[in-house]
Amino acid sequence: MNLVLLGPPGAGKGTQAKVLNEGLKLPHISTGDILRDSVKSESKFGLEVKKIMESGALVPDDLINKIIEERLSKPDTNKGFILDGFPRTKAQAVKLDEILKNHPAGDIDLVLYFDSTLKVIIDRLSGRLVCRNCGENFHIKNVPPKKEMFCDHCGGELYQRQDDKEDTIKNRIKVYEESISPLVEYYEKQKKIRKINADFSAKEVYEVLTKLFKDEQLL
Repeated sequence: MNLVLLGPPGAGKGTQAKVLNEGLKLPHISTGDILRDSVKSESKFGLEVKKIMESGALVPDDLINKIIEERLSKPDTNKGFILDGFPRTKAQAVKLDEILKNHPAGDIDLVLYFDSTLKVIIDRLSGRLVCRNCGENFHIKNVPPKKEMFCDHCGGELYQRQDDKEDTIKNRIKVYEESISPLVEYYEKQKKIRKINADFSAKEVYEVLTKLFKDEQLL
């Protein structure tokens, strides 16, 4: 099964991708994680990405396309994959279809669009805490760590990402909404897109997805 997860920042794509990764045993390919790892490396590419991400702008297509093409060339994707954060533009979607023409796993099966309201997104992201060591996510209200500002899993320090500040969140969503319409139309023409109400809890959303996969005869 080949899945693409779409939706604004904070809609829960990453959370569902991790759950689906465990349930379906498919690799979770997160462009956000890949880019943040690059930033952490402090390489020339990483510093360039850091500047772009902190402004809330999108990383240019040519950089993202190369990252995805390289990742999809690895053998663990041969039986399927979950793409989280890519494609984000119609041009990227066209490039993805081109990449997959000769891929062992074949074309995209479903595109899941996680739709969430601005209020819910801001509540989720402005309260998000990330472990500096292992990258695990927590939330000040919804999933607080047992020890304040320290990771339950590895004991690492928790911090708020620069792009999770409210002003940057609003800018990220504005940029996302401006770019997403042509992409949604592209996948609607292919009859692959399915819209998911992501304002509900992670458990409720996963139950909806499981039913959807069964209805689509993918499970």
